[in-house]
Amino acid sequence: MHDKRKKLFPKATDTLLFYVKDVESGFTFHGLKEMRVKPVQQLVRKKVDGKMINARDAQGKLMYQTKEDRTIDNVWRIPCLQPASPERLGYPTQKPLALLERIIEASSDPGDVVLDPFCGCGTAVHAAQKRGRQWIGIDVTHLAIALIEKRLQNAFPSIVYEVHGTPKDLDGARNLALRDKYQFQWWACSLVGAQPWQNKKKGADRGIDGIIYFQDEKGISKKIIVSVKGGESVGRAMIADLKNSVEREKAQIGLFVTLAAPTREMVKEALTAGFYESPNFKSGEYPKIQILTIEGLLNSTQRPRYPDLSQGTYTFKRASQEQEAAEIPGDLFDAGKA
Repeated sequence: MHDKRKKLFPKATDTLLFYVKDVESGFTFHGLKEMRVKPVQQLVRKKVDGKMINARDAQGKLMYQTKEDRTIDNVWRIPCLQPASPERLGYPTQKPLALLERIIEASSDPGDVVLDPFCGCGTAVHAAQKRGRQWIGIDVTHLAIALIEKRLQNAFPSIVYEVHGTPKDLDGARNLALRDKYQFQWWACSLVGAQPWQNKKKGADRGIDGIIYFQDEKGISKKIIVSVKGGESVGRAMIADLKNSVEREKAQIGLFVTLAAPTREMVKEALTAGFYESPNFKSGEYPKIQILTIEGLLNSTQRPRYPDLSQGTYTFKRASQEQEAAEIPGDLFDAGKA
């Protein structure tokens, strides 16, 4: 829509730059074609004595051919993502997958390595995997890495990749907690499948660091709040605070994720909250307050317990599954690790 306050045409395009390290390096370029909206009739052309002329049949009539595709030029008609787009994952700077696929197809060969040093929600690595390229994705936040992992696992269920820079053991978790408590909270939330509370804004959080939405009866969304503690000292009062938060937020379950081992008093306090009674699942299975340690989550001896018919799609939007390509190795790096 035109803004009358500005003496400019509305902006409807972005400009892409492509370049190489130096002239000697050269670059890969593949011309691409795309399907036309409607097939067109075109004159058949042929070269005679070095010149292109219109071809004619035996009766001398001009010859025509039906063309269903066209050569892609420097104007790419790729719509931007709309708020309701099925592809959108909630990341503010997310670009259309079709855009990154076209860039990668035009400027690399199958098996080449694609590097995205600011990979955000992972559109470039998704496109690279889909188009049979190796890839490396780097991002500074654990939140982004967790989102990309979920995206890749949904789109390519048998994908093989390595993640570098995220804690793999208790020492790594302690180190992250000391360096950056917010990054630790976001990483811990990813271990239980939670999204950060209030869209990862730093500041007062009312004792809530993450949230999980689940569905145990048709059409009704319910929630679990997550409290993360990265200190070495924890106590019963923290569990009491979580119980109050669950009640205040009208949540069904509260998860207490702790770096330190819980005390006996904490476990007793959690038991006093009782169980969440699901309308469609077995009773007595889901404690209202659940204490989970980082160590237990890392070694898979602990996990959140709650019923969910939506299989996590109420908390995170699910990327559509792609047709499986050949096994292409990939690497994700968390650039926030010292």
